[in-house]
Amino acid sequence: MQTQHQKTTPQTLQPLQGVRILSLALNLPGPAALMRCRRMGAKCVKLEPPNGDPMANYNQLAYAKLHEGIGVLTVDLKSEAGQQALHEELAKSDVLLTSFRPSALVKLGIDWATLQSIYPALSQIAIVGSAGERAEAPGHDLTYQADCDLVPTLDLPPTLYADMGGSVMASEAVLQATMARDANGKGVLIEIALAEAAAYLALPREWGLSQTAGPVGGAHAGYRVYPCKDGRVAVAALEPHFAAALCAAAGLIESDWLAMQSPATHSVIAGFLLAQTQEELDLLSASKDIPLHTMS
Repeated sequence: MQTQHQKTTPQTLQPLQGVRILSLALNLPGPAALMRCRRMGAKCVKLEPPNGDPMANYNQLAYAKLHEGIGVLTVDLKSEAGQQALHEELAKSDVLLTSFRPSALVKLGIDWATLQSIYPALSQIAIVGSAGERAEAPGHDLTYQADCDLVPTLDLPPTLYADMGGSVMASEAVLQATMARDANGKGVLIEIALAEAAAYLALPREWGLSQTAGPVGGAHAGYRVYPCKDGRVAVAALEPHFAAALCAAAGLIESDWLAMQSPATHSVIAGFLLAQTQEELDLLSASKDIPLHTMS
Protein backbone atom coordinates (compact mmCIF):
# COMPACT_ATOMS: atom_id res chain seq x y z
CA MET A 1 0.00 0.00 0.00
CA GLN A 2 1.46 3.35 -1.01
CA THR A 3 1.53 6.22 1.46
CA GLN A 4 0.43 9.66 0.34
CA HIS A 5 3.18 12.24 0.82
CA GLN A 6 1.89 15.70 1.65
CA LYS A 7 3.68 18.56 -0.05
CA THR A 8 5.34 20.94 2.39
CA THR A 9 4.74 24.63 1.69
CA PRO A 10 5.92 27.81 3.45
CA GLN A 11 2.39 28.09 4.83
CA THR A 12 2.46 24.65 6.47
CA LEU A 13 6.07 24.82 7.68
CA GLN A 14 6.25 27.11 10.73
CA PRO A 15 9.81 26.96 12.10
CA LEU A 16 9.32 30.10 14.23
CA GLN A 17 6.17 28.91 15.96
CA GLY A 18 6.44 29.94 19.62
CA VAL A 19 9.13 32.58 18.96
CA ARG A 20 8.28 36.15 19.95
CA ILE A 21 9.95 38.98 18.03
CA LEU A 22 9.99 42.62 19.08
CA SER A 23 10.83 45.05 16.30
CA LEU A 24 11.90 48.69 16.49
CA ALA A 25 12.85 48.72 12.79
CA LEU A 26 11.22 51.24 10.46
CA ASN A 27 10.98 51.85 6.68
CA LEU A 28 11.43 48.71 4.53
CA PRO A 29 14.14 46.15 5.47
CA GLY A 30 13.04 45.61 9.07
CA PRO A 31 9.29 45.43 8.42
CA ALA A 32 9.91 43.15 5.42
CA ALA A 33 12.00 40.84 7.61
CA LEU A 34 9.27 40.89 10.27
CA MET A 35 6.67 40.04 7.61
CA ARG A 36 8.71 36.97 6.62
CA CYS A 37 9.10 35.92 10.25
CA ARG A 38 5.38 36.20 10.88
CA ARG A 39 4.76 33.97 7.87
CA MET A 40 7.13 31.45 9.49
CA GLY A 41 4.93 31.38 12.58
CA ALA A 42 6.53 33.98 14.86
CA LYS A 43 4.46 36.24 17.09
CA CYS A 44 5.53 39.73 16.05
CA VAL A 45 5.17 43.02 17.90
CA LYS A 46 6.44 46.37 16.62
CA LEU A 47 6.97 49.60 18.53
CA GLU A 48 6.58 52.75 16.44
CA PRO A 49 7.44 56.34 17.43
CA PRO A 50 4.63 58.88 17.94
CA ASN A 51 5.04 60.18 14.37
CA GLY A 52 4.74 56.64 13.00
CA ASP A 53 6.72 54.69 10.42
CA PRO A 54 7.77 56.81 7.39
CA MET A 55 6.65 53.94 5.14
CA ALA A 56 3.04 54.80 6.01
CA ASN A 57 3.63 58.17 4.34
CA TYR A 58 5.57 56.79 1.36
CA ASN A 59 3.07 54.11 0.43
CA GLN A 60 0.01 53.06 2.46
CA LEU A 61 -0.42 49.84 0.46
CA ALA A 62 3.15 48.75 1.17
CA TYR A 63 2.78 49.62 4.86
CA ALA A 64 -0.46 47.65 5.14
CA LYS A 65 1.00 44.57 3.44
CA LEU A 66 4.13 44.67 5.59
CA HIS A 67 2.17 44.85 8.82
CA GLU A 68 -0.55 42.25 8.28
CA GLY A 69 -0.79 40.21 11.49
CA ILE A 70 1.76 42.42 13.30
CA GLY A 71 0.87 43.98 16.65
CA VAL A 72 1.80 47.68 16.38
CA LEU A 73 2.14 49.88 19.48
CA THR A 74 2.97 53.59 19.59
CA VAL A 75 5.77 54.26 22.06
CA ASP A 76 8.10 57.23 22.65
CA LEU A 77 11.36 55.45 23.45
CA LYS A 78 12.90 58.73 24.62
CA SER A 79 10.40 59.08 27.46
CA GLU A 80 10.37 57.32 30.82
CA ALA A 81 7.01 55.72 30.07
CA GLY A 82 8.30 54.62 26.69
CA GLN A 83 11.38 53.03 28.22
CA GLN A 84 9.19 51.16 30.69
CA ALA A 85 6.97 49.88 27.88
CA LEU A 86 10.04 48.87 25.88
CA HIS A 87 11.51 46.81 28.71
CA GLU A 88 8.17 45.18 29.44
CA GLU A 89 8.16 43.98 25.85
CA LEU A 90 11.84 42.98 25.89
CA ALA A 91 11.25 40.81 28.95
CA LYS A 92 8.69 38.79 26.96
CA SER A 93 10.64 38.56 23.69
CA ASP A 94 13.07 36.08 22.20
CA VAL A 95 14.47 38.32 19.46
CA LEU A 96 14.88 42.09 19.11
CA LEU A 97 14.99 43.47 15.57
CA THR A 98 16.51 46.94 15.13
CA SER A 99 17.53 49.22 12.28
CA PHE A 100 19.16 52.09 14.19
CA ARG A 101 22.75 53.23 13.95
CA PRO A 102 24.86 51.79 16.82
CA SER A 103 25.16 55.23 18.46
CA ALA A 104 21.36 55.55 18.59
CA LEU A 105 21.07 52.18 20.33
CA VAL A 106 23.53 53.38 22.99
CA LYS A 107 21.50 56.56 23.57
CA LEU A 108 18.35 54.47 24.01
CA GLY A 109 20.10 52.14 26.45
CA ILE A 110 19.65 49.06 24.28
CA ASP A 111 23.17 48.48 22.98
CA TRP A 112 24.18 44.84 22.92
CA ALA A 113 26.26 44.91 26.11
CA THR A 114 23.35 46.36 28.09
CA LEU A 115 20.81 43.99 26.58
CA GLN A 116 22.97 40.96 27.24
CA SER A 117 23.45 41.90 30.90
CA ILE A 118 19.69 42.30 31.49
CA TYR A 119 18.27 39.70 29.09
CA PRO A 120 20.93 37.00 28.51
CA ALA A 121 18.58 34.78 26.48
CA LEU A 122 17.49 37.61 24.17
CA SER A 123 18.99 37.76 20.66
CA GLN A 124 19.35 40.91 18.59
CA ILE A 125 19.27 41.18 14.82
CA ALA A 126 20.74 44.59 14.03
CA ILE A 127 20.11 45.87 10.51
CA VAL A 128 22.67 48.53 9.58
CA GLY A 129 23.69 50.27 6.38
CA SER A 130 27.29 49.11 6.25
CA ALA A 131 29.21 46.70 8.41
CA GLY A 132 31.61 47.42 11.25
CA GLU A 133 33.14 50.87 11.44
CA ARG A 134 31.02 52.10 8.52
CA ALA A 135 27.76 51.35 10.35
CA GLU A 136 27.40 55.04 11.26
CA ALA A 137 27.84 56.25 7.65
CA PRO A 138 24.69 57.61 5.94
CA GLY A 139 23.30 55.60 3.04
CA HIS A 140 20.24 54.06 1.43
CA ASP A 141 19.36 51.24 -0.96
CA LEU A 142 20.43 53.29 -3.99
CA THR A 143 23.89 54.11 -2.63
CA TYR A 144 24.53 50.50 -1.61
CA GLN A 145 23.56 49.31 -5.09
CA ALA A 146 25.71 51.98 -6.71
CA ASP A 147 28.70 50.87 -4.64
CA CYS A 148 28.27 47.36 -6.09
CA ASP A 149 28.03 48.49 -9.74
CA LEU A 150 24.30 47.74 -9.85
CA VAL A 151 23.36 51.20 -11.17
CA PRO A 152 25.06 51.21 -14.61
CA THR A 153 22.95 54.03 -16.14
CA LEU A 154 21.11 57.17 -15.05
CA ASP A 155 17.96 55.07 -14.60
CA LEU A 156 16.95 54.03 -11.09
CA PRO A 157 17.08 50.26 -10.36
CA PRO A 158 13.67 48.59 -10.92
CA THR A 159 13.35 47.56 -7.27
CA LEU A 160 15.02 47.96 -3.87
CA TYR A 161 17.46 45.07 -4.06
CA ALA A 162 19.59 45.96 -1.03
CA ASP A 163 16.60 46.51 1.25
CA MET A 164 14.77 43.36 0.19
CA GLY A 165 17.93 41.27 0.11
CA GLY A 166 18.73 42.56 3.60
CA SER A 167 15.26 41.60 4.81
CA VAL A 168 15.81 38.01 3.63
CA MET A 169 19.18 37.91 5.39
CA ALA A 170 17.61 39.34 8.56
CA SER A 171 14.85 36.73 8.63
CA GLU A 172 17.51 34.06 8.05
CA ALA A 173 19.43 35.53 10.98
CA VAL A 174 16.34 35.16 13.20
CA LEU A 175 16.33 31.45 12.38
CA GLN A 176 20.08 31.23 13.12
CA ALA A 177 19.70 33.05 16.43
CA THR A 178 16.80 30.82 17.46
CA MET A 179 18.79 27.67 16.70
CA ALA A 180 21.80 29.01 18.61
CA ARG A 181 19.71 29.85 21.67
CA ASP A 182 18.02 26.45 21.59
CA ALA A 183 21.50 24.89 21.62
CA ASN A 184 23.05 26.82 24.51
CA GLY A 185 20.34 29.00 26.06
CA LYS A 186 22.11 32.24 25.26
CA GLY A 187 21.13 35.07 22.96
CA VAL A 188 23.35 36.16 20.08
CA LEU A 189 23.94 39.41 18.21
CA ILE A 190 23.85 39.19 14.41
CA GLU A 191 24.53 42.29 12.33
CA ILE A 192 22.96 42.49 8.87
CA ALA A 193 24.49 45.13 6.58
CA LEU A 194 22.40 46.28 3.61
CA ALA A 195 25.64 47.04 1.75
CA GLU A 196 26.62 43.37 2.13
CA ALA A 197 23.16 42.28 0.92
CA ALA A 198 23.70 44.35 -2.22
CA ALA A 199 27.19 42.89 -2.63
CA TYR A 200 25.78 39.37 -2.37
CA LEU A 201 23.17 40.06 -5.06
CA ALA A 202 25.90 41.61 -7.21
CA LEU A 203 28.11 38.49 -7.19
CA PRO A 204 26.96 37.26 -10.65
CA ARG A 205 27.97 40.66 -12.04
CA GLU A 206 31.28 40.55 -10.18
CA TRP A 207 31.97 37.10 -11.62
CA GLY A 208 31.22 38.39 -15.10
CA LEU A 209 28.10 36.32 -15.66
CA SER A 210 25.80 39.31 -16.11
CA GLN A 211 28.31 41.72 -17.65
CA THR A 212 27.64 42.58 -21.30
CA ALA A 213 30.25 40.03 -22.39
CA GLY A 214 28.83 37.37 -20.07
CA PRO A 215 26.43 34.55 -21.00
CA VAL A 216 23.48 36.09 -19.14
CA GLY A 217 24.48 39.68 -19.86
CA GLY A 218 23.69 39.67 -23.56
CA ALA A 219 26.56 37.78 -25.20
CA HIS A 220 24.45 34.62 -25.65
CA ALA A 221 21.81 35.11 -28.36
CA GLY A 222 19.41 32.83 -26.52
CA TYR A 223 19.39 34.94 -23.36
CA ARG A 224 18.22 38.44 -24.21
CA VAL A 225 15.26 40.77 -24.42
CA TYR A 226 14.21 41.36 -28.04
CA PRO A 227 11.55 43.47 -29.72
CA CYS A 228 8.76 41.49 -31.36
CA LYS A 229 6.00 42.60 -33.75
CA ASP A 230 3.73 44.00 -31.05
CA GLY A 231 5.90 44.27 -27.94
CA ARG A 232 8.93 42.63 -26.38
CA VAL A 233 10.00 39.13 -25.55
CA ALA A 234 12.37 37.90 -22.83
CA VAL A 235 14.14 34.82 -24.17
CA ALA A 236 15.98 32.50 -21.77
CA ALA A 237 17.09 29.66 -24.06
CA LEU A 238 20.46 29.25 -22.40
CA GLU A 239 20.82 25.47 -22.03
CA PRO A 240 21.87 23.58 -25.22
CA HIS A 241 18.49 21.92 -25.84
CA PHE A 242 16.64 25.22 -25.42
CA ALA A 243 19.12 27.02 -27.68
CA ALA A 244 18.74 24.28 -30.30
CA ALA A 245 14.94 24.63 -30.25
CA LEU A 246 15.17 28.40 -30.63
CA CYS A 247 17.66 28.17 -33.49
CA ALA A 248 15.56 25.54 -35.27
CA ALA A 249 12.53 27.82 -35.05
CA ALA A 250 14.58 30.68 -36.49
CA GLY A 251 15.95 28.48 -39.30
CA LEU A 252 19.46 28.15 -37.92
CA ILE A 253 21.42 24.88 -37.91
CA GLU A 254 24.27 25.67 -35.50
CA SER A 255 23.39 26.26 -31.85
CA ASP A 256 26.57 25.43 -29.95
CA TRP A 257 28.14 27.82 -27.46
CA LEU A 258 30.29 29.65 -30.01
CA ALA A 259 27.47 29.94 -32.54
CA MET A 260 25.14 31.47 -29.96
CA GLN A 261 27.67 34.25 -29.35
CA SER A 262 28.23 35.16 -33.00
CA PRO A 263 26.80 38.43 -34.41
CA ALA A 264 25.22 36.46 -37.27
CA THR A 265 23.19 34.30 -34.86
CA HIS A 266 22.13 37.36 -32.91
CA SER A 267 20.99 39.02 -36.12
CA VAL A 268 18.97 36.05 -37.41
CA ILE A 269 17.22 35.44 -34.08
CA ALA A 270 16.48 39.14 -33.67
CA GLY A 271 14.95 39.25 -37.15
CA PHE A 272 12.89 36.13 -36.55
CA LEU A 273 11.46 37.41 -33.27
CA LEU A 274 10.73 40.86 -34.67
CA ALA A 275 8.45 39.25 -37.26
CA GLN A 276 6.41 37.36 -34.63
CA THR A 277 3.46 38.60 -32.58
CA GLN A 278 3.20 37.94 -28.86
CA GLU A 279 0.47 35.38 -29.49
CA GLU A 280 2.62 33.54 -32.04
CA LEU A 281 5.57 33.50 -29.66
CA ASP A 282 3.44 32.20 -26.79
CA LEU A 283 2.30 29.34 -29.03
CA LEU A 284 5.90 28.70 -30.07
CA SER A 285 6.98 28.51 -26.45
CA ALA A 286 4.27 25.98 -25.63
CA SER A 287 4.75 23.79 -28.73
CA LYS A 288 8.56 23.79 -28.90
CA ASP A 289 9.39 24.01 -25.18
CA ILE A 290 11.28 27.28 -25.47
CA PRO A 291 11.53 29.41 -22.30
CA LEU A 292 10.33 32.90 -23.23
CA HIS A 293 7.97 35.50 -21.86
CA THR A 294 6.19 38.08 -23.99
CA MET A 295 5.64 41.65 -22.77
CA SER A 296 3.61 44.56 -24.06
